[in-house]
Amino acid sequence: MSNAPFPVVGSTPIPAESAPAPAVKRTLLPSLAITSLVLFATYSGLISVLLPNQATAIDPAHKVQNVAIISTVSFVFTLFAQPIVGAFSDRTRSRLGRRAPWMIIGTAVAAVFLIGLGNLSSILWITVFWVVIQVALNAMQGPLTAVTPDRFEKSRRGGASAMVGLGTMAGGTIGVIVAGRLAANVGVGYTAFGIGVLVVTALFVVFNRDFSSAQQQNPPFRWRAFFSGFWIDPRKNPDFAWAFAARFLFIMGYFVVFAYQLFILTDYIGLSLGQANVQIGVISLASLATTVVSVLLAGFLSDRLGRRKVFIYIASVLMIVGLAMPLLMPTVTGMLVMSAINGFGFGLYMSCDTALMTEVLPGGGVAAGKDLGILNVATNIPQALSPAVAALLISSSFGYHALFVFGMICVALAAIALVPIKSVR
Repeated sequence: MSNAPFPVVGSTPIPAESAPAPAVKRTLLPSLAITSLVLFATYSGLISVLLPNQATAIDPAHKVQNVAIISTVSFVFTLFAQPIVGAFSDRTRSRLGRRAPWMIIGTAVAAVFLIGLGNLSSILWITVFWVVIQVALNAMQGPLTAVTPDRFEKSRRGGASAMVGLGTMAGGTIGVIVAGRLAANVGVGYTAFGIGVLVVTALFVVFNRDFSSAQQQNPPFRWRAFFSGFWIDPRKNPDFAWAFAARFLFIMGYFVVFAYQLFILTDYIGLSLGQANVQIGVISLASLATTVVSVLLAGFLSDRLGRRKVFIYIASVLMIVGLAMPLLMPTVTGMLVMSAINGFGFGLYMSCDTALMTEVLPGGGVAAGKDLGILNVATNIPQALSPAVAALLISSSFGYHALFVFGMICVALAAIALVPIKSVR
C-alpha cells in the first residue's frame, strides 16, 4: 500500500465502475457464493453454538451475561473495522490486487487465534481472542463485499447479490449444523472453522484475480480527508442514511433471536444442552430449502423487474409472521416453523439488499470499499449488540417472550425506513 498522492482528472475522480477491471469470469459468481457460505458458516457456528457452549462450560450460572460481555466488548473494537479496511483496500497497490491482500491477512489472523481459542478457560482471555478474531474476519468481509460493485454492472448486481445471499443463508445453516456436531469439543470446532475460512479465501483469490488501484484514478490521499470521509451527511445523502437505518433494524430484529437460539432451546423450550446442540442443526436445516428458493427467485427477478424494495417489504412481512411462531407454539415445532418462514424471508432480503446498497452509494461508488464498509457497520453493530440486547430483554419480567416481540418490532421499522428511499424502486 502506498501513501503517495494519487492522480485525478480535473477535480472529479473517476468512479470505480468506470475503472478498468478484469472481465467477469464464470468462476466469480460461484466463488462469491462459496466464500460467503464459509465466512457466514464461521460467524454462525461461533456465535450461535461454540461460544455459548464454551461460556456454559466455564460458568453455567452466568452464561447469558458472559456471552453478552464478550460480544459487546468485541463490538467496540470492530465497529469501524470494515469501513477502515475497505477504505485502505480502495487504494491498495500490490501484485495480488487491492482487495485480495486484506482478505488473506484477515483470514490468516482469524485462523491463528481460532486455533488457540478453544484452549482458553478465562472469560477475559476469551474476550481478548474474540476481539482479534472478529476484527480479522471483518477485515476480510469488507473487501469481499466491495467485489460486487467492483466487478458487476448495476444490471447484474441482483444476480451477484443473490449468490452472496445464497452463500450467506446456506452458510448460516451449515455453520450451525457443523458446530452442533463439534460442540462436545469446542477446540476442534474453532480450528475447523479457522482453517476452512482461510483455505476458501485463498482459493477465491487464486481463481478470481484482483486488480490494483493503480488502474483507477483516486483523489490525493490525506489522513484528515480519510477520517472525515467516514461521516456521510444524511441531509446530502438521504437514501444512503435510510438504507443504513433499514439494514440496522432488520439485522437487529433477526440476530436478537438468532444469536440466542441455543439458550432459547434450553431455557425457553426446555431441552437439555445435548438435545439443543442436535436440534439447533435440525432447525437450521428447516430454513435451507426455503432460503435457496427465495434467494434464487428474488435475486434474478429483481434484476429483470428493476425493483429491489418490494422484495424487502415481502421479506419483512414474512419475518414478522415467522418470529410470532414460537410465541404461539413454544415448542420445537414452533421453532421449526419459524425457521422455515424466516429462511424464505431472510433469503428474499439478502438477495436484494446488497444490490440496493450498491445503488445508494454516494458519488456513484467512487469509494465503494469504504462506503460499503460503512453500510456493513449497519450489519456489524446490531449483530454484535444483539447478545447484550437479548440479555437485557431476557432479564426483564417478560423473559424470552420479549426477544420475539422486539424482533418483530425491529423488522417492521426496517420496512418503514425503506419507504423514503427515492433512487431505488
